[in-house]
Amino acid sequence: MSGDRSAPVARAEATSAPPEDWVAALSTPGPACDDAQRRLHALLLRAARFQVSRMPALRAAVGHEQVEDIVNLAADEAMVAVLRKLATFEGRSRFTTWAYKFGIVQAAVELRRQAWSGREVPLDSAPPLVERHASPEQYAEAADLASATRAAIDHALTPHQRRIVLALIVDDVSIDVLADRLGTNRNALYKTLHDGRVRLRAYLTAGGYLTPTTQSGEGSAQ
Repeated sequence: MSGDRSAPVARAEATSAPPEDWVAALSTPGPACDDAQRRLHALLLRAARFQVSRMPALRAAVGHEQVEDIVNLAADEAMVAVLRKLATFEGRSRFTTWAYKFGIVQAAVELRRQAWSGREVPLDSAPPLVERHASPEQYAEAADLASATRAAIDHALTPHQRRIVLALIVDDVSIDVLADRLGTNRNALYKTLHDGRVRLRAYLTAGGYLTPTTQSGEGSAQ
């Protein structure tokens, strides 16, 4: 008899519709909130798995056995972030689309952080040269640009900008890992990276390697 009584409940849970107002459902304690939270966490798990699947090199670096832990951690952290920022949801897109992005971003952060865990962060390595399969003409042109880029990095950037640009762009170090290693924050690193890119573009444009741009800031940077 107890099995007969529980079956309709299970079927109701399996077929119940998602909330029409996610923010209200997630903000009001009760069964509807519990159901909305379960659905949200499942959505964030899917988002995290999708993002991890798009990063095969880093996925291989952490090892298959850690991938599921990373996915679950990313979904948990994304869940906290979504609930903390519920009041900022403006309804310009579907709530699930808005929330899905939290899972995407957090998965990328967690995977990069784990991939760089325990590894030395290179801050002074040189940028790569040219792909081996280029035609002679492409190789000569790319080699010239690569040489100019190296010169720009050496001469146009401050030592701090050079370290940040090489770590984030050339060595693909996670910005969260780099911020932790250098005792700074993401915003400061983004500012340094932006300033470094402006200087590089100005140097390469002056040398005739890039076309002058009229975009605000970059084309007139000194």
